[in-house]
Amino acid sequence: MAPSPRDASPGLQERMDDVIDGVNKSIARLLPETDLPEAPLFEAMRYGTLNGGKRLRPFLVMETSALFGVDAVRARRVAAAVEFVHCYSLIHDDLPAMDDAQLRRGKPATHVAFDEATAILAGDALLTLAFEILSDPETHEDPRVRCELVSMLAKASGGHGLCGGQMLDLIGEKAEFDLGTISRLQRMKTGKLISFACEAGAILGKANESNRRALVNYANDLGLAFQVTDDILDVESDAKTTGKDSGKDAAAGKSTFVSTMGKDQAKQRAEMLVQQSIAHLNIFQGRADTLKELARYVLQRRT
Repeated sequence: MAPSPRDASPGLQERMDDVIDGVNKSIARLLPETDLPEAPLFEAMRYGTLNGGKRLRPFLVMETSALFGVDAVRARRVAAAVEFVHCYSLIHDDLPAMDDAQLRRGKPATHVAFDEATAILAGDALLTLAFEILSDPETHEDPRVRCELVSMLAKASGGHGLCGGQMLDLIGEKAEFDLGTISRLQRMKTGKLISFACEAGAILGKANESNRRALVNYANDLGLAFQVTDDILDVESDAKTTGKDSGKDAAAGKSTFVSTMGKDQAKQRAEMLVQQSIAHLNIFQGRADTLKELARYVLQRRT
């Protein structure tokens, strides 16, 4: 298992641990073990999702859902769906055709532990399972809510979101990007899914437009801050600490916030983004303090 985020405060860590435990149980239920001939596919799906992870996106789903009194069982289903999409993206991101990474969360990447074809299928199956979960009446009795969840996650995952961002990431191995393009890449590849995780709670809770917009703005700044700190960790940490291959961006010649701005300016930018993200939550008048603490944790994390 990858290192746990123990640089979080005790209160935040306790809440994160509760979410990790609950979401992992939901994932295990939604991905049961089987003795059917296609069992290796499900083994790879479980391997790619249950081998650690910070569960940041599920945490955001659970915390934003709590703001609007959403039933925790429903929220956990959406949290699991978001994590399935995230884990699918990691499995595919590690493939030889992409980043060719050997480690993920301190263990062999899925294509290393199984094989490349099985890893591709595991990622495909996780992605489609996410939409199966969101479209199920168990997630919400209102079909309009389910349809909006499906639509928003599709937009976050597709060509104008995660997949488009990954394409830019691959192009970045051969082209030098300016800061604006790097920011757009990361908003698509990382930020869109984080934004959905925050907005999902508002969708489930049928929140008003001002509250929903505040969470989207919070997520946009938080997601970018998260990626800036990821770039910093890529040059400051090693695989033992982060649980994944380090220094791969530089080795691939990719433009990052650190390579473009320098490490000190990148740290300043991350701090600015975190402060902006926190300010967006003032509309909730103290009810979103855990989300504010999470934003501060992004600056302190080591994994």
